[in-house]
Amino acid sequence: MPYITTPDGVELFYQDFGSGRPVVLSHGWPLSSEGWERELKLLADNGYRAIAHDRRGHGRSSRTHDGNDMDHYAADLAALVEALDLTDLALVGHSTGGGEVVRYAARHGKGRVSKIVTIGAVPPIMVKSETNPEGTPIDVFDGLRAGVLNDRSELYRTLSAAFFGTNREGSTISQGQRDDFWRQGMLVGLQAAYDCIKAFSETDFTEDLQALDVPILIAQGDDDQIVPIGAAAYKAIELVKLGTLKVYPGAPHGIAGSYQEELDNDILAFLAE
Repeated sequence: MPYITTPDGVELFYQDFGSGRPVVLSHGWPLSSEGWERELKLLADNGYRAIAHDRRGHGRSSRTHDGNDMDHYAADLAALVEALDLTDLALVGHSTGGGEVVRYAARHGKGRVSKIVTIGAVPPIMVKSETNPEGTPIDVFDGLRAGVLNDRSELYRTLSAAFFGTNREGSTISQGQRDDFWRQGMLVGLQAAYDCIKAFSETDFTEDLQALDVPILIAQGDDDQIVPIGAAAYKAIELVKLGTLKVYPGAPHGIAGSYQEELDNDILAFLAE
C-alpha cells in the first residue's frame, strides 16, 4: 500500500488512481480517504489523477499523539504533494478537509494549486464568539470531546443521524451508510479524534481565505446540521477573491444520495472550466 513519510516521521497512507491532471481530496472528521471512494473512481474515469490520503491519526495513517492540528494537517498535505510532485493541482476538501485544503493552498500551495472546491467546510471559523455570533457554542464541541473520550462508538453511531440528515422527514440515506460512518470513525486513534475537534472548530481561516488567488467553488447544503451554513459558506464567499457559491436546498452535511450525484457533477463541471 502506498505511504509517504512526513518530515516529523508520520506515515501517511494515500490512494492514487488514474492519470491526467491531479485532484487531491481531503476528508472530514472522523472519516478517512474511504469517504471519497465514489469520487476517486468518478474522477479517474473522467481523465483525472485522483488522490486521497488518510489524515494523520485517521484510517491507515500513523497513530499520533502530537501534531493533530490544522498547521500540521496542511504541512502533511504539502509533504504528500511534494513527494508526488503534483502541479496544476485541484484540491477538494469536505468539512475539516475544507479547512485543510484552504490552509495548505494559502501557506504552501502557491505555484502548484490552480483550483479549489470546499464542501460543507469549516472556514472561516466554527466556534461562536462575540465576533462570530452565528457560530456553534463551545459547549457543543466540549460535548463531542466528552463523547470521544467516554464512548466514541456510541457518539459516532448517534452523530451519523445529524451528519446524513436521517433525522429529517423524507431522508433516503441507508443504515449501511450510517454504519460506514461509524466504521471509519472507529479507525481513528483516540488522541487524534479528540484533538481534531479543536482543530476544526477553533481554527480561524479568515486570512487563509483572503490569501487565495485561484478560483474556488464553495458548496454546502442549507440543511447542514454539523457545520451551519450561516457561519460557513455564506461567510467564506465574502472573503475570497475568485469564489463561486453553490447552495444545495435541503442537503445535509454528509455527501450521499441525490446530493452526492448533483455535487459530483458540479465538481466535474468546475474542474473542466
